[in-house]
Amino acid sequence: MAYFAAALARSDGAWVGSEFDLDDVEDLDQVVDMLRELAGDDSEGPALLFVEEDDEWFGVVRVDGDNDPRVFVSDSRVVEQSRVAGILYEEAAAQPVVEAEESEDDDDEESMRPAAEPAGDAELVADLGTSSARLLELCAEEGQLPADIITAICERAGCLDELDQLRGT
Repeated sequence: MAYFAAALARSDGAWVGSEFDLDDVEDLDQVVDMLRELAGDDSEGPALLFVEEDDEWFGVVRVDGDNDPRVFVSDSRVVEQSRVAGILYEEAAAQPVVEAEESEDDDDEESMRPAAEPAGDAELVADLGTSSARLLELCAEEGQLPADIITAICERAGCLDELDQLRGT
């Protein structure tokens, strides 16, 4: 499976980015160490890793200083087929998924059921402009590609230019 992994960290009032190679990564601790190294000691904000694989799923890892990592995986069903998803899912499965609140206008319960099975901390980018409800909605929207969702998250967080540079667009 082909994947794209982009790490973004906010430092000195700006976002910096790096493409990560996860081929030799064996566990989440190695990913966290790589993110902390990118962020540096003077990091004023989070370090984020966005992973997308074969237009099937995406994952986000967030590290804030020495705090425990927070992880979200858009579809836990891919864990069996993807080594990278398996690494992220181990931590994501330990974190409860925040369910999107239903509005009073939602008459059809089936319309809120996601086609994917998200796992992990859906709040991990809420302070960067994408609420847990919106993140889960994006995962459930038919026709949304993982790259589209990551783009939407990065646009709201103010780091889309850095992501686009890493993608080569």
